[in-house]
Amino acid sequence: MLLVVAAFIVAFVLLLYMISPLISPKPLKLNGAHVVVTGGSSGIGKWIAMECYKHGAFITLVARDEVSHTHVVLCISVDVSKDYTQVESVIKQAQEKLGPVDMLVNCAGMSISGKFEEVEVDRFKKLMEVNYLGSVYPTRAVVTTMKERRMGRIMFVSSQAGQIGLFGYTAYSPSKFALRGLAEALQMEMKPYNIYVTVAYPPDTDTPGFAEENKTKPLETRLISETSGVCQPEQVAKVVVKDAVQGNFTSSFGPDGYMLSALTCGMSPVTSITEGLQQIVTMGLFRTIALFYLGSFDSIVRRCMIQREQSKAADKRE
Repeated sequence: MLLVVAAFIVAFVLLLYMISPLISPKPLKLNGAHVVVTGGSSGIGKWIAMECYKHGAFITLVARDEVSHTHVVLCISVDVSKDYTQVESVIKQAQEKLGPVDMLVNCAGMSISGKFEEVEVDRFKKLMEVNYLGSVYPTRAVVTTMKERRMGRIMFVSSQAGQIGLFGYTAYSPSKFALRGLAEALQMEMKPYNIYVTVAYPPDTDTPGFAEENKTKPLETRLISETSGVCQPEQVAKVVVKDAVQGNFTSSFGPDGYMLSALTCGMSPVTSITEGLQQIVTMGLFRTIALFYLGSFDSIVRRCMIQREQSKAADKRE
């Protein structure tokens, strides 16, 4: 009887693998495609633009700062988080020069770390404007044309801090979590029009923004971050571009990223039946591993608190 059940399970899994490609999105061809990248003057956005360019795409770079880059066909300087009318205007300008947008990469963002009560109140608003509205506005500007053409890709670059709330990220994490909710709702609206949404969750990445963040990062946050290491932006770019082209809803990087994405999948869309099956099979194991991680993070926070209190007591005695 057990052999029959085992044989049935194996046959079922094989069947899923066979029919999975039939329900997966048709990959987007980057050669000749018009790709718009926001926040692409440096860091991950810059490398995403270069990766798309290598595959023959025409690139429009939208950034707050003036950009001069040999791999970019069109550069537009605008703050995508301030005024929707202005963003809509520059997207229209780009489409007039290079044609309809085939893929939009929302990579404009910033990070602020600090203890909740020490972060200035206006910083919470600023992060929501840049990290959330800075993705809403460009997306709103391209979806109408994409729906008319019944094709397109939209990528939101979130963060692993958009999957798990960590010490020091009370302002940053919510602005990245918000992208997940936007992406899930948007995917349900766009899927009938053959438009696919991708949320990328890169880990700590060696970028100018990361270096700037480290200058004021709390000790607890830094110690927790060091448990997973730092990745290179060109490596991250290769992965997220491939996932967006394939139409994958989630794009993760490395074993930790894969585990986090499986753990936090919830009601997220799946690109294939096999993806859903993998999530079901691995959920219990990954949750067990995650509990050890959480225990380790709590231990780091407690140790830092004790060390700080001991230091204060020593200072008083002196």
